[in-house]
Amino acid sequence: MRFLDRIQTDPTICHGAACIKGTRIMVSVVLDTLAEGHSVEEILTEYPTLTVTDIH
Repeated sequence: MRFLDRIQTDPTICHGAACIKGTRIMVSVVLDTLAEGHSVEEILTEYPTLTVTDIH
């Protein structure tokens, strides 16, 4: 799967910021959370609408 299949931008959602497709969770939030050292499991607990594929 291509990563762009899981990312969308829409000016009416989160002011056009890149989000995980079908959610209002910004890609930057996922990346920042990973950079802070949180595990995939922790992110999934915090954002249950995400999947492992979304995070990868």
